Amino acid sequence: MKLVSHGRKINKMGVPHGHIQAVVELSSLFGLVDVSYDTTNKRLLSTFVDKWHADTNTFHLSIEELTITLDDLSNLLHLPIIRKFYTYPNLYVVVAMDLLVQSLCVDCGATIAETRHCQGGNMRLNWLREVYEDVCNNKQWTVAARAYLLHLVSCIIFVDKNVTLVRLSYMRFFVDLRHTEGYSWVTTALIHMYKHLGYTSYANMGS
Repeated sequence: MKLVSHGRKINKMGVPHGHIQAVVELSSLFGLVDVSYDTTNKRLLSTFVDKWHADTNTFHLSIEELTITLDDLSNLLHLPIIRKFYTYPNLYVVVAMDLLVQSLCVDCGATIAETRHCQGGNMRLNWLREVYEDVCNNKQWTVAARAYLLHLVSCIIFVDKNVTLVRLSYMRFFVDLRHTEGYSWVTTALIHMYKHLGYTSYANMGS
């Protein structure tokens, strides 16, 4: 089991720049800015993971079965439940790179270099923070909002064992910022968490 916390990475990004704060608040994701953590009890979490059954998405405890619900995550992450459920297929790397160039105004050569460094359709969180700082300095506020929100959900909702990597395909959520508020982020977070709890429980069974 690998326990990942991106609290320090969010602190490095800081609160959204004043020129994009309204956009971040309207996205319904503003509550994520203050919900991360720097440390936690790995032994306690490991105990719960050992009790997780991926077939039922529940913790099998001695007293009863328990699970994590949409209401639980909504309260913890300050995300609304009733929104549009949005799914999308994985993008070919070339398509994802073009999406990044167009949406974040990143130089094509720099994008190619970054994806080669990450060996696929990913970029590093620290590289994304550098993009955010550059577009803020250039007063490209719509692009800055996209970069900030992508960094935020990658640190909280889509965190995984890659630790420092962000999938380029997540940029799709933020191409048109008018639609961002309408997605059911809490549903996405719950599905993502169930999936990775399942991966960890199966790995523990084989060890």
